[in-house]
Amino acid sequence: MRAAISMIGARCRLAAQLSGGLMAIFSSLACADQSDALTELSMEELLGVQVYAASRFQQKTTEAPAAVTIITAADIRDFGYRTLADVLRSVRGIHLSYDRNYTYLGVRGFGRTGDYNGRVLLLVDGHRLNDPIYDTAAIGTEFPLDLDIVERVEVVRGPGSSVYGSNAFFGIVNVITRRGRDVAGVELAASVASFGTDQERLTWGGQGENGAEWLLSATRYRSAGQDHFYPEFGATANDLDRDHYDSLFGKLGLGPWTLTAAWTDRSKKIPTAAWDTVFNDPNHETNDASAYVDLAYSGPVRGGWELAGRVFYGHYSFDGDYPYIYSPGDPVTVNKDRVRASWWGGEVKLMRRYQQHTLVLGAEYQDNAQQDQANFDAAPYALYLDDRRTSTRGGVYLQDEMALASGWLLNAGLRYDDYSAVGSTLNPRLGLIWNPQPATTFKLLYGTAFRAPNAYELYYAVDPQKANPDVKPEKIRSYELVAEHSIAPDFRVGLSIYHNHIDDLVEQVVDPDDGLLVFRNSGAAEATGVEVEAERMWNGGRRLRASYAWQHAVDAVSDERLVNSPRHLLKFNYSAPLFASGWRGGTELLYTDDRATLAGGTAAGYWLANMTVVHERLVKNLIVSMSAYNLFNADYAFPGGPEHIHESGAALDQIPADGRSYRFKLQYRF
Repeated sequence: MRAAISMIGARCRLAAQLSGGLMAIFSSLACADQSDALTELSMEELLGVQVYAASRFQQKTTEAPAAVTIITAADIRDFGYRTLADVLRSVRGIHLSYDRNYTYLGVRGFGRTGDYNGRVLLLVDGHRLNDPIYDTAAIGTEFPLDLDIVERVEVVRGPGSSVYGSNAFFGIVNVITRRGRDVAGVELAASVASFGTDQERLTWGGQGENGAEWLLSATRYRSAGQDHFYPEFGATANDLDRDHYDSLFGKLGLGPWTLTAAWTDRSKKIPTAAWDTVFNDPNHETNDASAYVDLAYSGPVRGGWELAGRVFYGHYSFDGDYPYIYSPGDPVTVNKDRVRASWWGGEVKLMRRYQQHTLVLGAEYQDNAQQDQANFDAAPYALYLDDRRTSTRGGVYLQDEMALASGWLLNAGLRYDDYSAVGSTLNPRLGLIWNPQPATTFKLLYGTAFRAPNAYELYYAVDPQKANPDVKPEKIRSYELVAEHSIAPDFRVGLSIYHNHIDDLVEQVVDPDDGLLVFRNSGAAEATGVEVEAERMWNGGRRLRASYAWQHAVDAVSDERLVNSPRHLLKFNYSAPLFASGWRGGTELLYTDDRATLAGGTAAGYWLANMTVVHERLVKNLIVSMSAYNLFNADYAFPGGPEHIHESGAALDQIPADGRSYRFKLQYRF
């Protein structure tokens, strides 16, 4: 890295000598600050950044059996990203939905309303975050980390069950945290934003003489939220968008050992009267709390093998308060959902690099010691559900990366999983990778994946919903062609063409025999798409990332377009030094095409513009940033889910999004 920074300095001096006028000013401004190496590296050097999540070992992105995107800490800073959802929205082929409670991922045209992000596997430093009740990949304010302590985010597209098991259905998101040496002191950050929002963070990190590293971070977030008018109810929901959370994160590393712990507690008011509740009632809110402890080991063992393993414990709780008026003239009754889950487990992986092979063998086990779901009225007390479960899951896998000939790689993987609740499954992956020249890569990929039905889908039974313990895992077969080429060291283009076929899709349907809602394997879907992307860097620190995605996702039987499935996605991210020394600006322009809604309407397509300016040297060790989100105050909405359709016939077909907002942030390092 030191050598790379030296080369950066040399390029900058040469650019300043050769350029004149305004270009010379831009070059000198861009070169003045070399503190952020990932911002300054060339495209060729950036492509050398390795990815872990694709194969469970470090490899170049050009050798990974998947289409990979890496978002760095520099990107997070330059574009003012506030949540992991903001980060993922900038990635090609991904769109978001927000129902004023949680944020949901749509991947390659598939983003069913009412689902809980269970078709994407979410990892933090390789630790699984999807809980054992809803399988949720939490990407909004309920995500347990402050983005300021994130080093990079790896987004790996395509099925990953051959190495990860369930939930790695459409892809894997692996969040890599900073190390103690990256902080090397105390950081204090504070921000104020629109809608009565403030956030504070305190982080302490360092490295001792014996090599031990530590990082401790605490974050507090408070937001009053925005009031919205809901025409379906003819009124504005006042003071019902509140969002609060507190989080703690700690990491201690010594030699081959790393101990990590995280905790978060988030509460959210609900303004949409979801689940047929009373509109504009302040009692409607949800609370999510999660925590985990993870002890990991990675180091060499005898015979040239490398051993990696971890043991972990996790806990998740959910409390939902739902105000109802059961009969005209009755007082409001608060109905409560109560979920408690705890689990423990471990995994082990052996890897050996031969001359022509990289062999990986692994196994993992998880005991879901508590999977409790309850529902009751608070006063007068009435119990409707008290379901207490335990379950286990285990898997073994084998993967081999083979060098077939000069420029050719074959990545082959196979994994067997067994779930005590739903049985076993076998999933392969094949990736043929060809590098005809150093600047060009072709990947031909095939794989299958599964998602086991979660405890909510299997066992939750509160009128008007009933349980169905016979639901089977849903499955996907995926075919993809990836082409990447570096036109110049600082100019890269990429292309992906894919086809996904999903069988045994788990859907919530109405049982004609009794009129109750129930989850069943009643659907199938297909998605075909093309994604193109270009990344360009210039001397002076300017960087552009642009992508376009065309996605055709339909019901496999009726050939009808899927709900919440935009046909076109267009994204531009541009960052550059600004006029005054030390300033840097980032501009993001995102287009999402129109989407069909559950009630038969259409959520119109929209452009979203965000802008951030950052200064790192107004005062020594002080970083100042100012951001504007939805800069042009676009009026847009997200498709509503089945929980927004009322028995009275009122359907909240579209959920309004936030208008223009601002944030001012200070970060100081002691």
